[in-house]
Amino acid sequence: MNEFLHAPPFDLYELQLFRLVVQHRSFTKAAQLAGLTQSAITRQIQGMEASLGLELLERTTRSVRSTPAGEFLFHESARLIGDVEASLQRLREQFAGARQEVRVGISRSIGHAYLPGFFHANLRRHPQVACRASYQPSADILAALEANDLDLGVLCPPPRLPQTVRVTHRFEDTFTLLASRELAAAFLALPNSTKTRTAWLLKQNWLLIDDATNTGRKLRGWMKRQGLPVEPTMQMDGFDPIINLVALGLGISLVPIRALALYGRKQTLRRLPMRERFVRELVVVVRRHRKTPAHVAQFVANVLF
Repeated sequence: MNEFLHAPPFDLYELQLFRLVVQHRSFTKAAQLAGLTQSAITRQIQGMEASLGLELLERTTRSVRSTPAGEFLFHESARLIGDVEASLQRLREQFAGARQEVRVGISRSIGHAYLPGFFHANLRRHPQVACRASYQPSADILAALEANDLDLGVLCPPPRLPQTVRVTHRFEDTFTLLASRELAAAFLALPNSTKTRTAWLLKQNWLLIDDATNTGRKLRGWMKRQGLPVEPTMQMDGFDPIINLVALGLGISLVPIRALALYGRKQTLRRLPMRERFVRELVVVVRRHRKTPAHVAQFVANVLF
């Protein structure tokens, strides 16, 4: 028998207590959440450290932080805890009659107009399968997939995806230059000269997707190559508020054409002509080293790209 099974240094309950302490950097807060006294949770962590022969946490009078060993255990255990929770959920779904559920993480840079395409067909064809959707930064979606807190994610991928996830679908998302009716009229009144129109664009207030996002970084690089190295007046992490602010005349922006589907009747919005259009890639990703449950695979197959 494996030595860790014969004499385990900790059990899943103790591991979860350790994770609470690390997440909240406090024995007091972790004890409150676990319904224990602070001394009880301290003894549990000390028992783990004694069994492992490693110091997991550095304690001061004001705070708690992980040692390198503790940080390693915290990150590695996310997948273990997530796998156990996912297995229990599948057990309840298949043998205890629990309702099947698909947990979807959607990047904040993906507008509300995309959501019907993600959910409508599955809700119509398989109404017995519930959906739990959340808007998150792409990095958080990838971390949640690794921890089995999500079944799939929809995002603009970073230059390199973690080896623990795989892409099931890829699709292109084309952008357009957007302005209010008044600003569009001023732009179109200019001579049809690249130099003149570029100079006008450089003088405008730009409302752009945050450059901390994957889309934002890729968009800024493309704009520089187009001769538009602008400093935005405002950055936001979603396109829906940007579109509404453009409609109010607060500036111009580059936004996905598909995101404008919800604003078809807004007479205050105008799309401006462009010599070249920015195109980003969006992907659907799932965990690589885990069999995708049938109802999750079914959900992905029903997404209208």
